[in-house]
Amino acid sequence: DGSLPEAPLPEFIVEIPADVKNGDIASNAAMAGARAFHKAPRQIAQAIVDHLNLEGSLFDRVEIAGPGFINLFLGAHWFTSVLQAAATEPEYGRTDGGAGKRYNVEFVSANPTGPMHMGNARGGALGDCLAAVLDWSGYDVTREFYINDAGNQIQKFGKSLAIRYLQLYKGEEAVPLPEECYQGADIIARAKEFAEIHGDSYVDKDFEELKDALIADALPKNIAGLQRDLGKYRITYDVWFHESDLHKSGAVDDVIKILMDKGACYKAEDGAIMYRSAQYASKYGVVNRKKDENADGEEEAKDEVLVRANGIPTYFAADIAYHYNKLAVRGFDRAIDIWGADHHGHVARMKGAMDAVGLDGTKLDVVLMQMVNLMRDGQPVRMSKRTGNAITLTDLLEEVPIDSARFLFNMHDAGSGIDFDLDQAVKTDNDNPVYYVQYAHARICSILKKMESEGVQFAGAEHIDATLLTEPSEMDLIRMLAAFPQEIVMAAEKYDPSRINRFVIDLASAFHRFYGNCRIQGADPAVQQARLALCIGVKNAIFNVLTMFKINVPEKM
Repeated sequence: DGSLPEAPLPEFIVEIPADVKNGDIASNAAMAGARAFHKAPRQIAQAIVDHLNLEGSLFDRVEIAGPGFINLFLGAHWFTSVLQAAATEPEYGRTDGGAGKRYNVEFVSANPTGPMHMGNARGGALGDCLAAVLDWSGYDVTREFYINDAGNQIQKFGKSLAIRYLQLYKGEEAVPLPEECYQGADIIARAKEFAEIHGDSYVDKDFEELKDALIADALPKNIAGLQRDLGKYRITYDVWFHESDLHKSGAVDDVIKILMDKGACYKAEDGAIMYRSAQYASKYGVVNRKKDENADGEEEAKDEVLVRANGIPTYFAADIAYHYNKLAVRGFDRAIDIWGADHHGHVARMKGAMDAVGLDGTKLDVVLMQMVNLMRDGQPVRMSKRTGNAITLTDLLEEVPIDSARFLFNMHDAGSGIDFDLDQAVKTDNDNPVYYVQYAHARICSILKKMESEGVQFAGAEHIDATLLTEPSEMDLIRMLAAFPQEIVMAAEKYDPSRINRFVIDLASAFHRFYGNCRIQGADPAVQQARLALCIGVKNAIFNVLTMFKINVPEKM
């Protein structure tokens, strides 16, 4: 109508302000348009506001603030609808945005050559919780463990076992254990178990035969141990995938043939098959380099061995075949791997290899996870993987409640290092975040029981009038409940389930504030019903977070 001149609409921001006094939704459209419309921002804001029709929208009013911010305030019916949904939907927070896309989440995948350690405790919680938020966001999720039961580490495992077995009969001086072998007490225990069954019958046999017999005996026990320990940690996998199956089925040879046919590999003079790694990896970041300096002093990109001159494929070849299996054979829409941060150099190689084999490397996502420092009395707990003096996952779960371990290991995003405080993890007070959240749930259960004993029942969500909830602490809670489904979606999109831990701690804290400010017992009946709905909504949200993350939800504490 001419109140603003015609001009291309400039980019502007729509956001949720930190302070609700500035509205539930705010925009800088008027300031962004000052140059385009040749008017003062407040004049532009006024023109926009004059033409806004809020009827039938989520909002009941709009204000112009400061230099020209446009602030919109949500209407009472919006608050009522949030409260009704939170108080009545059993799986409030679940959405279908993922549209059933098939996601594979592979995590822990510890070598089956020994027990699991601290990094696996963190990786287990991170992977399982990530799979949970993806599931709650509407994805079809498969949890997977990749068993590295082939290659060099299995040969090293067999050698370590064989030497420990021979030591039982010949002594440690006669058969010393080389430093590169596995040094842990678990190796000695497996060797003794083998000796209890076979006695000294293998002492004079060929070393390779002894090694193979020990691997065949010990490896299935170790894999069963991984399954048992992770089960105790409340992690259940849909798939346990054996690396050895890739070799037996010919899948590794098949993928090498594809790479050869596509010109991504070539045969070296010694007969080894080389992969043009840099050519494919460079688009994804860091490329492995070798320190052969050429004329201008730059480092040269390195081609990599896929099949050694002796005909044995490398671990990298099996890894390419494994990821090809996920994306091409089983047809997952996306493969997500959780790796220790020390594997960062392998990310670009793997993604590039997916391109090289004719797939899309962007469909492989790798979450890199930082180290865990174990703390007690404010001091680091020292441990050494090489000498076997390591604190295992089993040791940890004997000392720390599983609820605490799962919650505390998922308190920080994967890219942050963690100081895991053993003292905090065993506390049964508000210093322990999981206790704090569980207590909020138990407190609400107690309130509801007390009201019931006084003859006050929740009459149903359809009778709620949210306009009666005007206290800031009440409004804060409703806004937090409204944000809950989107928080889960964001956690899934960003592969960061820790944001849900932080959300539920904030929710528990907001509930305690509300309970301190607002009476339920003895309140006006209509207000009382609205506040009961709020209690039930918060209880449902806490219940859903804790059960989603496989943490107990007590009704009394």
